[in-house]
Amino acid sequence: MSKPVRFDKKQRVVDELGRRIRSGEWSSGHQLPGEHQLANEFNVSRGTLRQALLELQRQQYIATQSGVGSFVTFDGIALDQQQGWARALARSGVRIVTELLSLQCVEDAALAERVDGTRFVEIVRRRRLAEGEIVSLERSLIPARGQLAQLPERGLINDSITDTLAAHELVAARGEQWLSLAALDEQQAERLERPAGTLFMQSTRLTLDTHDRFVEHVTSLLDPAHFHFHLAFDS
Repeated sequence: MSKPVRFDKKQRVVDELGRRIRSGEWSSGHQLPGEHQLANEFNVSRGTLRQALLELQRQQYIATQSGVGSFVTFDGIALDQQQGWARALARSGVRIVTELLSLQCVEDAALAERVDGTRFVEIVRRRRLAEGEIVSLERSLIPARGQLAQLPERGLINDSITDTLAAHELVAARGEQWLSLAALDEQQAERLERPAGTLFMQSTRLTLDTHDRFVEHVTSLLDPAHFHFHLAFDS
């Protein structure tokens, strides 16, 4: 009985994704949502979803590119950026303390040129190990629209940016990330309790939801003694 059910689930995915492509809802060159998101949408396993995508590829509805995956690690622990680094670390048994340094509405002209909106909620946080060592400084900008604009007065839900955004129906589906080395300026050095000019790994991440609405722009300064960047690829 299980095989026909699995086939029906696969065919349901094939039919719906094919419909979206034929109708023009997804135009040529459109990047499909990630496997995790599609599997959740259709309530199927990733194995079933991949079978459906292979069928769509066979029917020449879609084309695939060689895969590239990347993630940040903390002392060898892969961090799930969708659930939040602090939560990922806690689930891995790492004791870490997150300190909120600033929560306010600001304007950011550079970001406003790239996304909708001119005002944003700025959240500045730093993280330290339970032993006291500071390992990261993070500046997040999220939309200051609707009830999100009241965050400076109300605070974050569960002290979590991810939970707060999800409660306002903003869930990251795609985006871009840049990594570089950055020398700490005076303010950053003071907050990180390091000498000015110390080199830290800098991660800048911009995310959008499935409707291409701006979700979050976050710049993180990461202690390279603990954080590393891992890239996996196939040819």
